[in-house]
Amino acid sequence: MAVYDGTHEMAAVAGALRGGVSWGRRLRDRLSVVLSMAAVAVAVIPLGSILLWVARQGLSAIDWEFLTSLPKPVGEPGGGMANAIVGTVQLVTFAGVMAVPVGVLAGVFLSEFGNTRLAEWVRAITDALTGVPSIVVGIFAYTVLVRPTGHFSGWAGSFALAVLMLPVVTRTTEEMIRLVPHSIREASLALGVPMWRTVLSVIIPSALPGIVTGVLLALARVAGETAPLLFTALGNRFWPRSFNEPVAALPLQLYVYAKSPYEDWHRQAWGAALVLVGMVLVTSILARLATARTAGRGGRS
Repeated sequence: MAVYDGTHEMAAVAGALRGGVSWGRRLRDRLSVVLSMAAVAVAVIPLGSILLWVARQGLSAIDWEFLTSLPKPVGEPGGGMANAIVGTVQLVTFAGVMAVPVGVLAGVFLSEFGNTRLAEWVRAITDALTGVPSIVVGIFAYTVLVRPTGHFSGWAGSFALAVLMLPVVTRTTEEMIRLVPHSIREASLALGVPMWRTVLSVIIPSALPGIVTGVLLALARVAGETAPLLFTALGNRFWPRSFNEPVAALPLQLYVYAKSPYEDWHRQAWGAALVLVGMVLVTSILARLATARTAGRGGRS
């Protein structure tokens, strides 16, 4: 007695499907794939070229002295940018401390209470702030912090960078929280959990990978800003003794060295650019690791 397994019918359906796709549709599919790959190449080739060129020019300048020494006096070869590396880490860290809590809370407000008139104004101001040139933010920080205190400082530099970070963190947090399914927050509220605790214990942890990614992207963006630091942190050729005085930063040091007439300073400027790119790359890798770990933990729960 023959056993029916449906093999012939499945093969007939597959053959009909293959035969049903016209050559014109297959040609359009392949053309769209080729165009997509060409678009990816157009986007990746300039970025890869910049990275390779910076690495090629900067590797010759990076050694132990470059990473651990202070800059040498004008015209004297050698020296390093240790103070600028430390200053950049300090400026970006304090900018994150200022911007992240405010940006995350503002994003939560926009996502959970986004239908009010106040939320519409906050969203419009945030969007406008995203397009403000960084040099304008530097002048603003100079007006509200440097002029009243009478001196440049790391605090003023961090404040300017925090203003640049704020709209990115706010809008990223809002969009990530909007992606959390309504059924999750409704289930929490149905169990009698207050709204504030639902936000802290359910909504923010669910959106945390995207929020962390947005925060790290904002940090990576401001790490390379030069214009606002020219009006606030100003730069310093020595180790920072206090954050209440001018502070060195890699973008500032790179700007000064790149426009100098000394060949050795040009070489060190390329080294500073490579270190800056490396810091951004490490930040992106940490974001990926944090996101993957959080997603894995969420998947097991």
